Amino acid sequence: MDERGKLSAPGRLEAGTVVMPEAPRVPDMPLSRLAAQYGLKLSGARPSLHKYLGALWQRRHFIVGYATARNVSMYTEAKLGQLWQVLTPLLNAGVYYLIFGKLFEADRGVQHYVAFLVTGVFVFAFTERSIVTGSNVMRANLQLIRALYFPRAALPLAYVIVELEQMLLGLLVLVPIMLISNEWPTRYWFLLIPTVALQTAFNTGAALIVARLGGSMQDVSELIPFFLRICRYFCGVMYMVTTLPAKVPVWGIKLLSLNPPAVFISLARVALMTTYRQDAPGNQPYNASYCGIFTNDPGGYSYVVDGKYVAVPGNVTVDHGHAVIGHVSVPVLSNAPLQAYCHAVVTNSDLWLAGIGWGLGFLVVGIVFFWQAESLYGRG
Repeated sequence: MDERGKLSAPGRLEAGTVVMPEAPRVPDMPLSRLAAQYGLKLSGARPSLHKYLGALWQRRHFIVGYATARNVSMYTEAKLGQLWQVLTPLLNAGVYYLIFGKLFEADRGVQHYVAFLVTGVFVFAFTERSIVTGSNVMRANLQLIRALYFPRAALPLAYVIVELEQMLLGLLVLVPIMLISNEWPTRYWFLLIPTVALQTAFNTGAALIVARLGGSMQDVSELIPFFLRICRYFCGVMYMVTTLPAKVPVWGIKLLSLNPPAVFISLARVALMTTYRQDAPGNQPYNASYCGIFTNDPGGYSYVVDGKYVAVPGNVTVDHGHAVIGHVSVPVLSNAPLQAYCHAVVTNSDLWLAGIGWGLGFLVVGIVFFWQAESLYGRG
């Protein structure tokens, strides 16, 4: 034994011998300085926003590849495969057509209602699915988040890209529907490019927001489908907002017309449907008589006498575009174009300004909101 109580040679301790442990060596500088001296960094620390966006950009090919692979595998076990990406919204549109178009006569004031309805269903489905999947993405990929480090925003982005690819496939299906409805291609169709870009920006921001909320509170994911269901009925997917009863105030119609899904649906219809653009309120000089005919009976008919529109009485039967007025058969027209002579509640400029504001605003807020909790994802 040496003087410190340690064994210095083979042997054994005598009874009663006390071994004094060596005093721990505590660094004589703050731990933060010690970590900086050896280049140590906090595991899982949140990077700066600039570096975070740079890391996402570096992984852009992975994000797109992951989204494409997930899109392809989504319907692998179904016999119809990828056709379900189109069949699902088409079947929904068919149900809406029977219930709202025929039973509740929601096609009042709309020319080519099928094209009008299918456009609304496809555009709204893009936003709806992006938000629903975004609210579940963090909990659904919890094991991946805990196993690997990567910018967590890559997951919501990938799921939005999945929905974007399905949306683009749906737009291809819209082309024959427009042609069958006599809505022929025009230069306005190119407006679909900025419309889809702005809607994708909005969906990305919304998905990032609900991804953070849904990752920490499962109740959020349960409530979102109910919120979106309400939104579907208030954003003009199945009906023209301007045909709402007169008891709805003008500010109420304007509010319904400028909520985010309604804005992107209207912009898509403006791009694809010539009749929708021509029949928009404010597209013609205001005429109280013509506007009154439309307001009193949006789904009715009128005929022309001495170059002026006259409403067809409600008790007169219209058959194959003709009606018997005073024992004379006269050609009649839908009242839908007469709404162009009413005052505009929301103009195309209003729609584009709202679309830019909703798209870019939600994208910026969503990125910052999600990034602020980057170090918290995956924790129990």
